[in-house]
Amino acid sequence: MLESVKIARRQSEIRQSLAELAGKATPSADEVRSMETLDGEYRTNETRYRAALIAEDTERREAGADLETRSGREWSDLVAAFEVRQVIGALNEGRALSGKTAEVVAELRSTGGYKGIPVPLLALEQRAGETVASGTSDPVQTRPTIDRLFPGSVAAQMGAQLISIGSGALEWPVTTSAVTAGWAATELGNVAGPTTYATTDKALKPEHNLGIHMRISRKAMLQSGDALEQAIRRDMAGTMQAELDKAIFRGTGADGQPLGVIPGVATYGITATAVDAEISAAAFRAAVTRFLVANAANGPGAVRLMVRPEAWNYMDGVASDLPDLTEWDRLMRFIPAANIAMTTNGLAAPAGSPSAVSALLTTNAGGVAPIFVGLWGAVDLIRDPFTDAQSGGLRLTALTTADVTVARGAQLEVLTGLELAAA
Repeated sequence: MLESVKIARRQSEIRQSLAELAGKATPSADEVRSMETLDGEYRTNETRYRAALIAEDTERREAGADLETRSGREWSDLVAAFEVRQVIGALNEGRALSGKTAEVVAELRSTGGYKGIPVPLLALEQRAGETVASGTSDPVQTRPTIDRLFPGSVAAQMGAQLISIGSGALEWPVTTSAVTAGWAATELGNVAGPTTYATTDKALKPEHNLGIHMRISRKAMLQSGDALEQAIRRDMAGTMQAELDKAIFRGTGADGQPLGVIPGVATYGITATAVDAEISAAAFRAAVTRFLVANAANGPGAVRLMVRPEAWNYMDGVASDLPDLTEWDRLMRFIPAANIAMTTNGLAAPAGSPSAVSALLTTNAGGVAPIFVGLWGAVDLIRDPFTDAQSGGLRLTALTTADVTVARGAQLEVLTGLELAAA
């Protein structure tokens, strides 16, 4: 019995006793003491009753949550232990049901009316080890869905800063003036200046919407249950991540896409160097030197590099002038391996004759990220149970709004024409 029920019954007994004592015009000393004792117990029980209700409410919520989260797979496992022989024994000999069989029967009775003993249809299926007319059965159980493979995200590896924006646009004022210093040529001469301090706003605007749409058949939902929907959500998230990565670096700025870093070289003021020669560590060393000269980096370790896997494959197979070292080994001597990101999504595939690739170098200068990616709100996952209702299907749509901008073009450099063949 619940503790709150016990306390409620005791309170009722106390009220009845107090009513009898209160009805006496001249109570004795013992009766007065009894009334004081009962009154004190009643007040104490009120506090205990409220505490018991709070504790039992928590227990009820936990029990209810456990029942609500019981998945169809757990029900299938419960029915798998259902024993038809217990039902036969109960009907033939009046035996009491026990164990999981009794639990399944009680669950079925609570959801419908039965004159006899309900038996779930799943319990009538052939079990492992049983035989049918055509031979030994081979039952199949659907396991968790294996997700697709997606290219790894390189935006974070290249120092891009993801910014969550609730609403509206976001701007960064960037200094564009060239303030100069100079010495006074004479005792009464003026120093250099004044020079106008000017800024340019770099804005992120909610003008680019990315959507992923997926249809799910009734068969797929019945086969995998709730796990399928979770797998589809992960699939959508992976697809969205890959597409955002592609837009950050290769977005065309047309057809609803944001302007990516590489196509927006001129717009963002990014340095683009045409190497047009065999790819080598020297080409990257020269780019790092340009960062150092422009005060955009304090050292080679502050530079991040994004390359295609084909570039690594070629450079690692070319011996350098140094003994027992390849061109890739020489590259990693001044750019740490942790700062090198390989991608097939952020950079275009090799093209041309001879085949050539591009590369991107970035650096974080003064705590300012080289790339800003704005995401408005969260991913809006919309479930549409009506469009495919006639076939019992389901549609899921995931929507997100994003934009890309570069604050200072001096923190990035694009190398083109890195040829994967000797001259």
